[in-house]
Amino acid sequence: MTILGETQGAKVDVKLVSQKDGIYDYTFSWKHENATTPSPLTLRWRMPSINVKGVWTSASLHEKRQQYDWELEHLQSRVSVDAPVVCVFGHDDTNVVTLACSDAINKMEMNALLREEDNHLYCHLSFFTERYPEIKTYSATIRVDTRNHHFSTALQDVSKWWETFEALTPSPVPALARAPLYSTWYQFHQSLDVEILYEECRIAREIGYELIILDDGWQTMDENRGYDYCGDWEPERIRDMAGFVANLHQIGMKVGLWFSVPFCGVHSKAYQRFKGKFLTENHRWAPVFDPRYPEVRAYLINTYVNALRNYDLDAFKLDFIDDFQVYPETVLTKENGRDYANVNAAVDRLMTDVMKALRAIKPNIAIEFRQKYIGPTLRKFGNMFRAFDCPNDAVSNRIRVTDVKLLCGNTAVHSDPQTWHSNEKVELAAFQVLNGFWGVPQMSVHLRHASEEHLNMIKFYTAYWKKHASILLDGQFTPSNPLANYSQLTSSKDGHAIIGIFDDKVIHLPEADTIDILNVQIADYVIIRYLGAAKSYQLSVWDCQGNSLQNKSIQLTQGIHEISVPTSGMLRLQAST
Repeated sequence: MTILGETQGAKVDVKLVSQKDGIYDYTFSWKHENATTPSPLTLRWRMPSINVKGVWTSASLHEKRQQYDWELEHLQSRVSVDAPVVCVFGHDDTNVVTLACSDAINKMEMNALLREEDNHLYCHLSFFTERYPEIKTYSATIRVDTRNHHFSTALQDVSKWWETFEALTPSPVPALARAPLYSTWYQFHQSLDVEILYEECRIAREIGYELIILDDGWQTMDENRGYDYCGDWEPERIRDMAGFVANLHQIGMKVGLWFSVPFCGVHSKAYQRFKGKFLTENHRWAPVFDPRYPEVRAYLINTYVNALRNYDLDAFKLDFIDDFQVYPETVLTKENGRDYANVNAAVDRLMTDVMKALRAIKPNIAIEFRQKYIGPTLRKFGNMFRAFDCPNDAVSNRIRVTDVKLLCGNTAVHSDPQTWHSNEKVELAAFQVLNGFWGVPQMSVHLRHASEEHLNMIKFYTAYWKKHASILLDGQFTPSNPLANYSQLTSSKDGHAIIGIFDDKVIHLPEADTIDILNVQIADYVIIRYLGAAKSYQLSVWDCQGNSLQNKSIQLTQGIHEISVPTSGMLRLQAST
């Protein structure tokens, strides 16, 4: 490894500390006699670009292609943004190299870039790229995985590796975090009506949804989609919030509230109270609280504690954590009442104390964060990681759920709330449901206005999801072809495999006694390639509303088989005993 950058008289060292089965662990250390603001430093090494198809990062989403060394956009991670890991994968979905760092709190920049002059990959990790407070010492561990295994295994192993660090121990995951939920956002936005919500929740509970997240709008009568009135968190629109929650509990629904954690709107009373204690007042939405002030942290913690106690909540959606960051005007010193100089460290402290205070009152509290604040540090504070906003965009939901799932371990991954036009064909509405199927379903449609066909579809696949949640959430998860937007997703557990097909392709049957194939493509068939000895199966086919279309015994022999399955329908192959 080459060290690039100005050391400023500091002693900088990179040392190989372990090497086993293709995994290399290095320590990077920085030491200075005096407290000094470190300058950016980069570790770089090269390797031949052989069998390289693309590069996976938690921020790449649709853009998982290979990058070149004249491109300047790199993965940037910190406590509340993405995760410090880069995975180079091959044409056969195998891992070429995966590099990760143990520092998931401070800002890191990483990439693996092709140099056209020599067809080598130049891998790098950059430290101190964000303005940094004065320090005397710094250290981090770097992991390089060169094993020839599936890229998803490499990423899942990185997640397990992060868990071994005491500072990154994940929060327990309550059952509620794994329950299908009803979100108010896409169908209501800020225009919430109590009586309509009761009606919607009765229907939602009947079809299997157990939690409602009351999004933006409960706290204000303003409907301008802005954040000028955030900060006080008084239930202006739903004044009897405790009674509202109690009534929903009687229906059988658990209740969570949305809070935009960093924002203190200029029309709030809190804005005057905390004037001068913001990271910035020049944010496009609202001034941003400075969590380095203990009184700011105390105010935010008490806000959520009081809401939990006063309203008997079951969950929180804590939003916009990624807007806690170093802004141009942010002074990075511990003075004027600040007990932290480092903003990222203060965010870690704030969220640690939030979770500690809430769990002391209700140990099974559910906390939702959304992409892109889904890194290993955030697993300490949240137990529900949701795909980033992609309304009525089934493909993006699939990609985002998969990307989150690859790094979140046992933390519950959630789909973005599923929504569609009320006149959408039921088979295409089902695309919204099935593309997010490998995460916990979130629903955001007007159920009371839904057609009978749409409700039948939601009921059928919600019931199926709940019955097989342990396979979809906890099974061996294998996504295929990341550069084709994950054209196939497979989860297997205890002899039962669930396969989602999202493009016209041939399915290679896994070894399992029960195989369910979800046909999430515009085609009325699935094509199977079977390579084993002749075997008898019970074949069953359903459409997306749960109507049984076929139920018969068949024998699969070696070769290609085409089976009729409607769009958004399901095929089951049950091995005969």
